[in-house]
Amino acid sequence: MPARPLSDEALQLAAAVRDALAHRSDIEERTLFGCLAFMVDGKLCLGVKDDELLVRLPPQRHAEFQERQGAREMSPSGKMPGYFWVEPDGYATRTQWEAWLHEALAFNPQARATPARRPRPGA
Repeated sequence: MPARPLSDEALQLAAAVRDALAHRSDIEERTLFGCLAFMVDGKLCLGVKDDELLVRLPPQRHAEFQERQGAREMSPSGKMPGYFWVEPDGYATRTQWEAWLHEALAFNPQARATPARRPRPGA
């Protein structure tokens, strides 16, 4: 089944993330959690779904990030601490944008690696 085309908002946001990560050589893009995920050093770091930015942050600071403007937990059940969707009003200014990117990239070296994909049966 072909992937769903990205919305104009997602294309613009993905381009902004690519531009922000252009200085790195360890970036891989893949589909994960229904979004375009940006893997840094083999670990999920950022993602884009429509006009929302997915950020992976230190789980021990979950409550702090939860209070930031435009941020909402990826899993309201609490099963994924440190994963947040950020709505446009949460990354609208250069300061907000850079803060999210800085936090996600600073946490990445400590993040656990994303498990390798299992091959699909018959593939």
